[in-house]
Amino acid sequence: MQDNQQNKVDPNAPHFEIQRIYIKDVSYEAPNTPHTFVDDWKPEVQLNLETKSNRIQENLHEVILSVTATVTTNKKSAFLVEVHQAGIFMINNFPNDQLRQMLGSFCPNILFPYAREVISDVVMRGGFPQLILAPVNFDMLYNQHLEEQNKGEQSDKEGKVH
Repeated sequence: MQDNQQNKVDPNAPHFEIQRIYIKDVSYEAPNTPHTFVDDWKPEVQLNLETKSNRIQENLHEVILSVTATVTTNKKSAFLVEVHQAGIFMINNFPNDQLRQMLGSFCPNILFPYAREVISDVVMRGGFPQLILAPVNFDMLYNQHLEEQNKGEQSDKEGKVH
């Protein structure tokens, strides 16, 4: 009898499940080819990250991680590659603050390796050396975002006349 009780799942317990991971958009530009291939290769990489989430239906969320890598060499654009890597996630029974962290940090951590692979593949197919992006600490970025939000709210409160 105890085994049956242990096998039952608490319907109120937090639950997370990956439903689907997919590419929503990919863009690649190499405006200065073929000259870029014959010039000295001294790459400088600029990386921009952005996350968005959309509630699809109750407990079902789409998270989109946008990764843009801009590479210049000798102060000229070599290439720009942008990937919008997305996922659909089932997220049940998490308090709002944990839900926001799941959407803003946990899910992007899952999506980043996929985006990284797409970027590396696209860059190589464009004729350039492989671009391997370093891991990203989304927990730290999420916490920085929260701190910036809190500072903004504090300055708004301090600036108001009562």
